[in-house]
Amino acid sequence: MNTDPIPTEHRFWRHSPPQAAETLACGLNGLAEAEAAERLERYGPNSDAPSHVVSPLRAILRRLLEPLSLILLVAGVISMVTGDVIGGAIIVLILTLSIGLDTVQEGHAVKAAEELRRSVALKAEVKRDGTYREIDVETVVPGDILRVRAGDIVPADALIIECTAFTAGEAALTGEPYPVTKQANMPAEADDSSNAVFRGSVAQTGEAVALVVNTGPRTMFGAAASALTEAQGRTPFERDLHEFGLVIARLTLALVVVVLTVRVVFGRPVMDSLLFSVALAVGLTPELLPMITTVTLSRGALRMAKRKVIVKRLAAIHDLGAMSVLCTDKTGTLTSAEITLARSIAPDGNDNPRAAELGAIAAALGGDRGSLDTALIAGADHASDGWILGGQQTFDFSRRLGSVLAIRGQDQILIVKGAPETVIALCTRQRCGTAIEPIDEDGRAAMRERVRVLAQDGLRTVAIASRPWSGAPREIESSDEQELILEGLCAFADPPKPTAASAIAQLARAGITLKILSGDDPVVVKRLAGLVGLKADRVLSGSDIAELSDDALAVQVRSTDAFGRLAPDQKSRIVKALQASGEVVGFLGDGINDAPALKAADIGLSVEGATGVAQSAADIILLAADLEVVANGVEEGRRTFANILKYVRMGASSNFGNMLSMAIASMALPFLPMLPTQILLNNLLYDLSELGIPFDRVSPQATARPQRWDMKQLLRFAAIMGPLSSLFDFLTFGALLYLFHATPEEFRTAWFLESMATQILVIFIIRTNLRPWSNRADPMLTASSLTALVVAVVVPFTPAGAWFGFVTPPFAVLATIAGLVVAYLVCAEALKSLAVRPRPRSLQRGPRPHLGSP
Repeated sequence: MNTDPIPTEHRFWRHSPPQAAETLACGLNGLAEAEAAERLERYGPNSDAPSHVVSPLRAILRRLLEPLSLILLVAGVISMVTGDVIGGAIIVLILTLSIGLDTVQEGHAVKAAEELRRSVALKAEVKRDGTYREIDVETVVPGDILRVRAGDIVPADALIIECTAFTAGEAALTGEPYPVTKQANMPAEADDSSNAVFRGSVAQTGEAVALVVNTGPRTMFGAAASALTEAQGRTPFERDLHEFGLVIARLTLALVVVVLTVRVVFGRPVMDSLLFSVALAVGLTPELLPMITTVTLSRGALRMAKRKVIVKRLAAIHDLGAMSVLCTDKTGTLTSAEITLARSIAPDGNDNPRAAELGAIAAALGGDRGSLDTALIAGADHASDGWILGGQQTFDFSRRLGSVLAIRGQDQILIVKGAPETVIALCTRQRCGTAIEPIDEDGRAAMRERVRVLAQDGLRTVAIASRPWSGAPREIESSDEQELILEGLCAFADPPKPTAASAIAQLARAGITLKILSGDDPVVVKRLAGLVGLKADRVLSGSDIAELSDDALAVQVRSTDAFGRLAPDQKSRIVKALQASGEVVGFLGDGINDAPALKAADIGLSVEGATGVAQSAADIILLAADLEVVANGVEEGRRTFANILKYVRMGASSNFGNMLSMAIASMALPFLPMLPTQILLNNLLYDLSELGIPFDRVSPQATARPQRWDMKQLLRFAAIMGPLSSLFDFLTFGALLYLFHATPEEFRTAWFLESMATQILVIFIIRTNLRPWSNRADPMLTASSLTALVVAVVVPFTPAGAWFGFVTPPFAVLATIAGLVVAYLVCAEALKSLAVRPRPRSLQRGPRPHLGSP
């Protein structure tokens, strides 16, 4: 006989307690201590797996072994060994700071798992050896009979055997604000789990006895904790950076090997060739990329903080800008998470305040001050003023109604409030305007149909009835709740936020698709989707998803924007299915049930008032639970990425082009075209010119669509702009050698000046897809660039120039160099649009967007 628990994904609440007991090989009268001990050994403790802690040393080594980090480390060490101690030290320092910042920011998943473990019950009441006793929650096992009372935290997933007036708060698990009424009978709908209780939920009223089915990691709660302890995969930004590092490593290695080999074969001095090759490698290395990235992302984080967005992981800023799909729970983000009185409806179907006013009196005098009573009191302000309580019958969960006797002066009225099907059945009359008319079975059927229609609109209803009271006040009995007058219905809603529709439209304009992933009823989800402007012709439910394979789900999620009755693991399945389709997926959630999806998403977003678990699992925390804040954050993320992309493009056009020219020249010329120290000075001044990039302005086109690094697009840019730079280098070589017959010293000085001028001034052209004069650079970038250019131009004409092997070139040489620089800039501007033209959509793999337009 099978004695394994029934997996949550198999929806154990579709089993009756006897069926579950048979599967678990136990009875419904509790376990013996000996058997419980054996099950504890078999199933393990009712706790979550310990967090996987990555040591700081291991985290540092993982980052250090990235291709780009290795290139920078080697370049820095070689620079110091070959005499450029300051330059090499700067490279190593930048790399150290970058790795240190990333390492410090790691570890939020471990904190999330600890938060989960602290939030569950410490003791549980179970039946052992025929009597109920308190035991440590970790020793609860499948097959135990559990008793839960109001105020208890449920310690395990269990099927209800019997219950009395039992409701559970499952907001931390499902995110839904309404308390859930539980029952012992199996419901008709597969998604309805009202006959089950779940670990981590809170018993609000009544008492229940239940059969424990799952414990520890096998519970819904445990699945969330387990997801948080899994190793975090690379984010889109980290994957792109890794790919970029591999490209740079291959280019650098190929160029250095070819140059060194050819020079040695042609009989050039081996040591000079080696030092020159090393200098080429340093020149090709984007050593400022970690600093540019960190400074740009840090500045983006500060700007986002002003927009009510707190960034926990700097790389998440880029990922937010790359996001193409945002999945969100509905409660608290699309809706206000505050139950409000939506309508007060008379029996004739017209809006009339009387039902709400009577309901507010009943709520104020004898309600439980839950979410519905609070909404009634707030929706019918001052309706209860002057009324006092003469007697009551508290809410009876078996009959699903409660009554109060309200007195004000000489007026005495019995008010009954409860579930529509119960209250309507007790009414013999109904109020129609100022008249009171009999109500027959057709009238009752019409009211029940009205309740059904309101439910389809996502409104929860409570019926209100009354009758005049005669005689002395006393406590109410069930026999008093007869011959009632139906006053009407009170309809409640968790309304969409006023900003939700406009925020969704703003996200759509930015190329981001929104999908609702909710634990609520699919009917409610469908209505909300329509209210906020989403297309929701169909809503996939949890039971639908349970029947789909991962491949089938990946197809379905493309055309479905709304999902209801989802379990936590199903939310993460949807996220992974979208990722499998090539999307960069963000998830916005605030409950424990959202933790697995937050961890699985490329970018996890939570809100300030969310559970500690959700906040710990998220990469970004919104100080306002509003999609408008997300839209603003996306814009900032894209602006930040655009500036990082500028540095990469500049390196692709200038560094690559000049180093290629230098490599070819070194193999063709009888002397070195530039000394290693001159190459390093060139590289240092060029890097200094780009220090203003993090502060540069960004055009609106750069924030219009999702952006990711596209290596093919980047190589296309380098393949056009790099050779253009090399072409003008060769023109410079020709002029110097055949027109001016320059000496090696004059050749190196003139080419140094041409190289620095073209590299630095082209920044103002390729930093934007627009004309440079219509999208001007930020003063910080202008200052850093022009300062570096001035230093580069002045150094050869100062005594310091002799240290680097410079001489003063003739005026004719300088004039020719100036003319070539101007011609190069004109050609760069002409070819720029071809270099940054996006690939046709049909050639792009999946939905990945092309590079943006800085």
